[in-house]
Amino acid sequence: MHTFTLTSQSVEQSQALGRRLGALLQPGDVVALVGQLGAGKTYFVKGVAVGLGVADDRQVNSPTFVLVNEYTGRVPVHHLDVYRLGEPEELTAIGFDEMCTSGGVVIVEWADRVREVMPKRTVWVEITVTGAEERKIKFDMNDAEIIPRVGQLAK
Repeated sequence: MHTFTLTSQSVEQSQALGRRLGALLQPGDVVALVGQLGAGKTYFVKGVAVGLGVADDRQVNSPTFVLVNEYTGRVPVHHLDVYRLGEPEELTAIGFDEMCTSGGVVIVEWADRVREVMPKRTVWVEITVTGAEERKIKFDMNDAEIIPRVGQLAK
């Protein structure tokens, strides 16, 4: 497992870090977001989406009630919010496996609720509130293809 932690002092810094991550992602990558309500997961996703070529971050919203939003970028972006799912198996029912193999990038908010069905090629991003605006953003990954790319963020 490769782990590193970065600090963000503002929403803008979190979005900038998300943009940098998005620019490094490739088709088939999965981003798993973990953090308490209000930690800034969706703001981070806005940055990732822009880094993936989504033209307008205003179209990026938490899909809490629809479960999945899709955006057009340099690759398709599938944005899931699994907070309301009762069982991890429900992820399969909404087409998660197909999304992971469709040539796009999948971003899952509240991924800790479905940890056991997340693929190996996942970048785990845990956002922890440490102040009014400050966040600790921890990255964990264990896929040999992802580690060198995403590890660039730590430099």
